[in-house]
Amino acid sequence: MMYFFVGTDREKTRAAMDAAIKKLPKENVRVVRISDAHTSEDLRATLQGAGMFGEARVVVLDGVFANEEMMPLAESALPAMKKSSETFFILEEKPLADVRKKIEKYAEKTERYDAAGKKRDGSIFGLSNALARKDKKALWVGYQRELAKGTAPEAIHGVLFWAVKDLFMKSLPAGRQEATGAHNRAKKLIAELAELPHEARRRGEELEYALERFVLSGV
Repeated sequence: MMYFFVGTDREKTRAAMDAAIKKLPKENVRVVRISDAHTSEDLRATLQGAGMFGEARVVVLDGVFANEEMMPLAESALPAMKKSSETFFILEEKPLADVRKKIEKYAEKTERYDAAGKKRDGSIFGLSNALARKDKKALWVGYQRELAKGTAPEAIHGVLFWAVKDLFMKSLPAGRQEATGAHNRAKKLIAELAELPHEARRRGEELEYALERFVLSGV
Protein backbone atom coordinates (compact mmCIF):
# COMPACT_ATOMS: atom_id res chain seq x y z
CA MET A 1 0.00 0.00 0.00
CA MET A 2 1.30 3.46 -0.84
CA TYR A 3 0.45 7.00 0.29
CA PHE A 4 1.60 10.17 -1.46
CA PHE A 5 2.24 13.50 0.30
CA VAL A 6 3.14 16.38 -1.99
CA GLY A 7 3.32 20.17 -1.89
CA THR A 8 5.47 23.25 -1.56
CA ASP A 9 4.40 23.77 2.05
CA ARG A 10 7.11 21.44 3.29
CA GLU A 11 6.24 21.88 6.97
CA LYS A 12 2.57 21.03 6.58
CA THR A 13 3.21 18.21 4.10
CA ARG A 14 5.77 16.54 6.34
CA ALA A 15 3.61 17.02 9.43
CA ALA A 16 0.64 15.37 7.68
CA MET A 17 2.79 12.43 6.63
CA ASP A 18 4.31 12.01 10.11
CA ALA A 19 0.81 12.10 11.64
CA ALA A 20 -0.31 9.36 9.24
CA ILE A 21 2.71 7.23 10.14
CA LYS A 22 2.00 7.62 13.87
CA LYS A 23 -1.52 6.26 13.35
CA LEU A 24 -0.18 2.95 12.05
CA PRO A 25 0.29 -0.04 14.39
CA LYS A 26 3.78 0.32 15.89
CA GLU A 27 4.41 -3.06 17.51
CA ASN A 28 7.40 -4.78 15.91
CA VAL A 29 7.35 -2.36 12.97
CA ARG A 30 10.49 -0.55 11.82
CA VAL A 31 10.31 2.76 9.96
CA VAL A 32 12.87 2.87 7.15
CA ARG A 33 13.57 6.29 5.67
CA ILE A 34 15.36 6.81 2.36
CA SER A 35 16.08 10.34 1.17
CA ASP A 36 18.02 11.73 -1.75
CA ALA A 37 20.99 11.93 0.61
CA HIS A 38 21.20 8.14 0.33
CA THR A 39 22.59 6.25 -2.64
CA SER A 40 20.74 4.45 -5.39
CA GLU A 41 21.99 1.19 -3.91
CA ASP A 42 20.41 2.09 -0.55
CA LEU A 43 17.12 2.62 -2.36
CA ARG A 44 17.48 -0.59 -4.35
CA ALA A 45 18.18 -2.63 -1.23
CA THR A 46 15.17 -1.11 0.56
CA LEU A 47 12.85 -1.82 -2.36
CA GLN A 48 13.95 -5.45 -2.46
CA GLY A 49 12.12 -6.14 0.78
CA ALA A 50 12.67 -6.71 4.47
CA GLY A 51 15.38 -9.34 4.06
CA MET A 52 15.80 -12.81 5.45
CA PHE A 53 14.19 -12.04 8.82
CA GLY A 54 11.03 -10.63 7.24
CA GLU A 55 10.59 -7.81 9.75
CA ALA A 56 7.55 -5.57 9.36
CA ARG A 57 8.45 -2.19 7.87
CA VAL A 58 7.04 1.18 7.00
CA VAL A 59 9.10 2.68 4.19
CA VAL A 60 9.38 6.45 3.72
CA LEU A 61 10.80 7.73 0.42
CA ASP A 62 11.69 11.38 0.96
CA GLY A 63 12.61 13.38 -2.14
CA VAL A 64 13.90 10.42 -4.14
CA PHE A 65 11.88 11.44 -7.22
CA ALA A 66 13.88 14.69 -7.32
CA ASN A 67 17.11 12.70 -7.61
CA GLU A 68 18.05 11.91 -11.23
CA GLU A 69 19.75 8.63 -10.30
CA MET A 70 17.05 7.41 -7.95
CA MET A 71 13.96 8.45 -9.90
CA PRO A 72 13.99 5.67 -12.57
CA LEU A 73 14.39 3.01 -9.89
CA ALA A 74 11.64 4.44 -7.69
CA GLU A 75 9.33 4.99 -10.66
CA SER A 76 9.68 1.41 -11.87
CA ALA A 77 8.88 0.15 -8.36
CA LEU A 78 5.54 2.00 -8.08
CA PRO A 79 3.35 -0.99 -9.13
CA ALA A 80 5.13 -3.23 -6.61
CA MET A 81 4.71 -0.62 -3.85
CA LYS A 82 0.98 -0.47 -4.54
CA LYS A 83 0.64 -4.25 -4.22
CA SER A 84 3.03 -4.65 -1.31
CA SER A 85 1.89 -5.82 2.11
CA GLU A 86 4.23 -3.18 3.51
CA THR A 87 3.22 0.46 3.75
CA PHE A 88 5.06 3.04 1.64
CA PHE A 89 4.97 6.80 2.08
CA ILE A 90 6.25 9.08 -0.67
CA LEU A 91 7.08 12.69 0.20
CA GLU A 92 7.85 15.18 -2.59
CA GLU A 93 7.85 18.95 -2.86
CA LYS A 94 7.59 19.77 -6.57
CA PRO A 95 7.79 16.64 -8.71
CA LEU A 96 7.49 16.93 -12.47
CA ALA A 97 3.85 16.88 -13.58
CA ASP A 98 4.10 13.53 -15.37
CA VAL A 99 5.91 11.99 -12.39
CA ARG A 100 3.30 13.35 -9.98
CA LYS A 101 0.47 11.89 -12.06
CA LYS A 102 2.16 8.51 -12.21
CA ILE A 103 2.64 8.41 -8.42
CA GLU A 104 -0.97 9.48 -7.91
CA LYS A 105 -2.09 6.66 -10.20
CA TYR A 106 -0.63 4.05 -7.86
CA ALA A 107 -1.18 5.80 -4.53
CA GLU A 108 -3.96 4.68 -2.22
CA LYS A 109 -4.34 8.31 -1.19
CA THR A 110 -2.76 11.63 -2.15
CA GLU A 111 -2.56 14.67 0.11
CA ARG A 112 -1.30 17.98 -1.26
CA TYR A 113 -0.27 21.07 0.70
CA ASP A 114 1.05 24.09 -1.20
CA ALA A 115 2.61 27.09 0.51
CA ALA A 116 0.64 30.31 0.74
CA GLY A 117 3.37 32.43 2.34
CA LYS A 118 6.62 32.56 4.23
CA LYS A 119 7.19 30.01 6.97
CA ARG A 120 8.07 30.96 10.53
CA ASP A 121 11.42 30.15 12.12
CA GLY A 122 9.50 28.29 14.84
CA SER A 123 8.94 25.38 12.47
CA ILE A 124 11.40 22.65 11.61
CA PHE A 125 12.40 24.75 8.62
CA GLY A 126 13.80 27.33 11.02
CA LEU A 127 16.74 24.91 11.11
CA SER A 128 17.31 25.68 7.43
CA ASN A 129 17.46 29.40 8.12
CA ALA A 130 19.82 28.94 11.06
CA LEU A 131 22.12 26.80 8.94
CA ALA A 132 22.08 29.34 6.10
CA ARG A 133 23.07 32.24 8.36
CA LYS A 134 25.66 30.17 10.29
CA ASP A 135 23.78 30.66 13.56
CA LYS A 136 25.18 27.77 15.58
CA LYS A 137 23.14 28.57 18.72
CA ALA A 138 19.83 28.76 16.84
CA LEU A 139 20.68 25.57 14.99
CA TRP A 140 21.42 23.74 18.25
CA VAL A 141 18.31 25.06 20.01
CA GLY A 142 16.14 24.22 16.99
CA TYR A 143 17.63 20.73 16.77
CA GLN A 144 16.92 20.02 20.44
CA ARG A 145 13.39 21.42 20.07
CA GLU A 146 12.64 19.09 17.17
CA LEU A 147 13.94 16.07 19.08
CA ALA A 148 11.77 17.05 22.06
CA LYS A 149 8.74 17.26 19.75
CA GLY A 150 9.44 13.71 18.60
CA THR A 151 10.63 14.62 15.10
CA ALA A 152 12.57 11.67 13.67
CA PRO A 153 16.32 12.32 13.20
CA GLU A 154 15.92 11.07 9.64
CA ALA A 155 13.36 13.79 8.98
CA ILE A 156 15.67 16.44 10.46
CA HIS A 157 18.51 15.15 8.30
CA GLY A 158 16.28 15.40 5.23
CA VAL A 159 15.40 19.02 6.00
CA LEU A 160 19.05 19.99 6.51
CA PHE A 161 20.07 18.21 3.31
CA TRP A 162 17.36 20.06 1.38
CA ALA A 163 18.59 23.33 2.92
CA VAL A 164 22.21 22.92 1.86
CA LYS A 165 21.17 21.90 -1.66
CA ASP A 166 19.11 25.07 -1.83
CA LEU A 167 22.12 27.09 -0.61
CA PHE A 168 24.29 25.42 -3.23
CA MET A 169 21.96 26.37 -6.07
CA LYS A 170 21.58 29.97 -4.91
CA SER A 171 25.22 30.68 -4.04
CA LEU A 172 26.77 30.83 -7.52
CA PRO A 173 25.28 33.74 -9.48
CA ALA A 174 24.62 33.19 -13.17
CA GLY A 175 27.53 34.14 -15.40
CA ARG A 176 30.24 33.75 -12.74
CA GLN A 177 32.99 31.27 -13.41
CA GLU A 178 34.63 31.20 -9.99
CA ALA A 179 32.98 29.60 -6.99
CA THR A 180 32.06 31.88 -4.09
CA GLY A 181 32.86 31.09 -0.49
CA ALA A 182 29.19 30.38 0.15
CA HIS A 183 29.09 28.00 -2.80
CA ASN A 184 32.13 26.09 -1.55
CA ARG A 185 30.62 25.94 1.95
CA ALA A 186 27.35 24.55 0.59
CA LYS A 187 29.24 21.97 -1.48
CA LYS A 188 31.16 20.86 1.63
CA LEU A 189 27.97 20.60 3.71
CA ILE A 190 26.24 18.53 1.01
CA ALA A 191 29.11 16.03 1.08
CA GLU A 192 29.10 15.89 4.90
CA LEU A 193 25.35 15.37 5.18
CA ALA A 194 25.28 12.80 2.39
CA GLU A 195 27.94 10.79 4.21
CA LEU A 196 26.44 11.19 7.68
CA PRO A 197 23.98 8.23 7.67
CA HIS A 198 26.66 5.89 6.30
CA GLU A 199 29.21 7.10 8.84
CA ALA A 200 26.70 6.57 11.65
CA ARG A 201 26.09 2.98 10.50
CA ARG A 202 29.82 2.30 10.33
CA ARG A 203 30.26 3.65 13.86
CA GLY A 204 27.25 1.69 15.09
CA GLU A 205 25.62 4.83 16.48
CA GLU A 206 22.20 6.43 16.21
CA LEU A 207 21.73 9.10 13.54
CA GLU A 208 20.57 11.45 16.31
CA TYR A 209 24.10 11.58 17.77
CA ALA A 210 25.78 11.91 14.38
CA LEU A 211 23.54 14.90 13.66
CA GLU A 212 24.40 16.34 17.05
CA ARG A 213 28.10 16.28 16.15
CA PHE A 214 27.30 17.94 12.83
CA VAL A 215 25.33 20.72 14.52
CA LEU A 216 28.10 21.30 17.10
CA SER A 217 30.86 21.31 14.50
CA GLY A 218 30.41 25.01 13.78
CA VAL A 219 28.79 24.58 10.38
